Amino acid sequence: MADNIDICRNLKSVLERMAVACSARPKELQHIQPRLVAVTKTKPVSMVKDAYACGQRHFGENYVNELLEKSADQELIEKCPEIHWHFIGHLQRNKVNKVLAVPNLYMVETIDSEKLASACNAAWERLENPHRLKVMVQINTSEEKNKHGVRAKEALDLAAFVRNHCPQLELAGFMTIGAFDHDLSKGPNPDFQNLIKIKDTVCSALKLDPLTTELSMGMSNDFEHAIINGSSNVRVGSTLFGARVVKKALETTQGNETSEKSTN
Repeated sequence: MADNIDICRNLKSVLERMAVACSARPKELQHIQPRLVAVTKTKPVSMVKDAYACGQRHFGENYVNELLEKSADQELIEKCPEIHWHFIGHLQRNKVNKVLAVPNLYMVETIDSEKLASACNAAWERLENPHRLKVMVQINTSEEKNKHGVRAKEALDLAAFVRNHCPQLELAGFMTIGAFDHDLSKGPNPDFQNLIKIKDTVCSALKLDPLTTELSMGMSNDFEHAIINGSSNVRVGSTLFGARVVKKALETTQGNETSEKSTN
């Protein structure tokens, strides 16, 4: 395994922990089977291939350049035909065409404006894909200035815009990063609670099925808590692949694409 990290063992451990968290859910959440998105930000293509060989299929990338490089790797294309890419970083409109052209792009989790939604809708239409692109509306539930996403009070309007004016997009649900350092001993993460309330409000207003409307919340440090609270999509990186190595050159050229704490 790359960097002497046993990815198969780590993956098995995370999936087991996810299963335990699912069993601890209230009855009304038992129907939700959470998806594991393996975050490979700053990690080499070899780790993606290793995780795929161990059974992982959904992978998340924060940086456009990394996603383009990894998804275009010829050996990865040949060995990982069923890979599903999630873009989980801040997406600038001038890079929409590149991201949406990625082979096996499964979802963009970070729609945070009507302009970005419109750009994605137009790009997906030009690509003439037979299916709609799954997207999530990103909410800045913690209202931190260094994080992207719309404010809670803007969530309904943006969700309605996607539903009513972006026929090429499928509103899959809502995503948040949340406060990174919440102390769970003090109670449930308020960012998760806020996202749940937003989902309920939007589902009621737009007549969406709450059973199929997703919540993407939870990372390496709190994915079990997120699952217990109803997350259907958890983004885990360092627990699977080891700590992220911060490269100054990478941060300089790509740091404006996502928050430092939006990783995993």
